[in-house]
Amino acid sequence: MAEVLIKIKDGIKDYVTDEVVTKVLRGVSFEIRAGEFLAITGPSGSGKSTLMHVIGFLDRLTEGIYEFEGKNVAEFSDDELASLRNKKVGFVFQTFNLLPKTSVLENVKLPLVYAGISAKEMDEKAKEAIKAVGLFHRLNYLSNQLSGGEKQRVAIARALVNQPAVIFADEPTGNLDSKSGTQIMEILEKLNDEGKTVILVTHEQDTADHAKRIIRIRDGQIIGDSIVDHRRSVKDGELRK
Repeated sequence: MAEVLIKIKDGIKDYVTDEVVTKVLRGVSFEIRAGEFLAITGPSGSGKSTLMHVIGFLDRLTEGIYEFEGKNVAEFSDDELASLRNKKVGFVFQTFNLLPKTSVLENVKLPLVYAGISAKEMDEKAKEAIKAVGLFHRLNYLSNQLSGGEKQRVAIARALVNQPAVIFADEPTGNLDSKSGTQIMEILEKLNDEGKTVILVTHEQDTADHAKRIIRIRDGQIIGDSIVDHRRSVKDGELRK
């Protein structure tokens, strides 16, 4: 059995605004093993994006324990968390978050700026990631010259370029037409088949059905955690065991 990559026990997240406490996560507990393809799903306001921000080192728990690769994240400084985000995690967002009027190659190279490697090696790693998402023919195109689906593929290449331990995809098909969304899910499936841990955050059941396991969250609590017996697969165009 694969090692436990992420473990959260009794996770609580509160936000305080003008002395008003908003409880977002209410004692969530779960484990994610290396190589899983997991979907976190629930309605808007359920806490799923906050949960992704916590496990992606963009935010911290108010109470509870979060362990990543067996280490207590609460003991890491902000600088150490930033380093973990850069080296261990790749993010794919609904809004792409690309630099406009900047080439595909330069966008994908961004996470390597602080990697302490040569310009030549940066180019090689970025080109390899761009090939992996089938966009090498757009290498020198500016991001604002691309379609929505192509922009999301650039975002996936950027997430891949540091060979992270886990890829977080937050509503990755939300701004795309059905054909482009299918292409993005095909890439995420392929990455998981190659051994990458993929964590998908979505409110769309059709998208969640591509995962191998689904955690359902409502009002900040986990209401379901199940293995998907019949996955929806782009590879064969139908549900599969």
